[in-house]
Amino acid sequence: MISRQILEDISNSSTIRSMFIEGKELANEIGEENVYDFSLGNPATPAPINFTSALSDIIREEDSLSLHGYMDNAGYPEVREAVAQNLNRRFHTDFSKKNIIMTVGAAGAINVILKTLIDPGDEMIVFAPYFTEYRNYIGNWRGQLVVTEPDYQTFQPNFADFESKIAAKSKVVMINNPVNPTGVVYSKSTIRRIATILSQKQKEYDHEIYIISDEPYRELIYDRKNIPFISKYYNNTFMTYSFSKSLSVPGERIGYLAVPNEMADFEWVMSGLTIANRICGFINAPSLLQKAVALCLDETADVEFYDRNRKLIYHELTGMGFSCVKPEGAFYMFIKSPVADEKAFVETAKQFHIILVNGSTFACPGYVRLAYCCSYEMIQKSLSAFRKLAQYYHLSA
Repeated sequence: MISRQILEDISNSSTIRSMFIEGKELANEIGEENVYDFSLGNPATPAPINFTSALSDIIREEDSLSLHGYMDNAGYPEVREAVAQNLNRRFHTDFSKKNIIMTVGAAGAINVILKTLIDPGDEMIVFAPYFTEYRNYIGNWRGQLVVTEPDYQTFQPNFADFESKIAAKSKVVMINNPVNPTGVVYSKSTIRRIATILSQKQKEYDHEIYIISDEPYRELIYDRKNIPFISKYYNNTFMTYSFSKSLSVPGERIGYLAVPNEMADFEWVMSGLTIANRICGFINAPSLLQKAVALCLDETADVEFYDRNRKLIYHELTGMGFSCVKPEGAFYMFIKSPVADEKAFVETAKQFHIILVNGSTFACPGYVRLAYCCSYEMIQKSLSAFRKLAQYYHLSA
């Protein structure tokens, strides 16, 4: 018999993936061109040409034995140094290779951090709506998830609820910025307030409370917004990053984590992270991809592509009477369901061949997520279906 834990994980399996599969099945029935699948955050822009060129150049020019062999569990020293210097130049940090660990994406980085920090029963606080896999990640290490309410007008944190949820067992606060699923950006003032509350609570409980700032969408921001580099506001911060979205390579599973020198017990923490990278089963981040991303740290996918999609879908849907906070980053919209049961709304949308994800997946019932990382042409074609959906619910601007 399989474990009780994995049985629970199966029952909580990602609704996002389920909707993606449903979309594929519907496409097989009526044709892909007739299905408007907004379920999965799978980048629609190609990887930058310099990234693919870097891969082929490295394979052609480097010795295959050394290229494909083991290295430090933390990653190649020269790659980590390149990442550190890139962050220093862009965010005025003070990193070197000792502050960086190359990881198997941001998901790998988060699990490595939680392995290093969490004892059974320790609590991780998340801000709803949150990326659903965070529940699974803390569950891997027998920790407990604590969910705080958002300010539903802005989808910034509800600070009163956040402060009330911090307790003696609180060990980690997870921040996702820009936010999946809302596209909201946590501003400098938001980060400062979180930091102030946590600094006070650390003193109250006489132990460290860490922030993990998960930032795979950091490069995908609009309207000249800025993402605050959170370690400048709070010392006990881990920053996790993935190149999945910035380089449009989600299947390659390559990222890193960064830790400031000012973190409590820095040397012990870095030793723990390095060992955790090995004993979690990753051993090290993929060797070829480490070397490739080191040559492409200033490359990004086509942000204008996503911005064009954002402007079209937001303008058209709000014009039809749908309601949502305007996305400032990433490639998601979080739309208020016109009926209290958003799962019923999702089912109705499927009648018009529109595939959305229910907000309960993100601990925010009453809303649905729309991923606009698709072709502009698909959005244009979908608008007639959305108009029929709006008419079904008697919406008006």
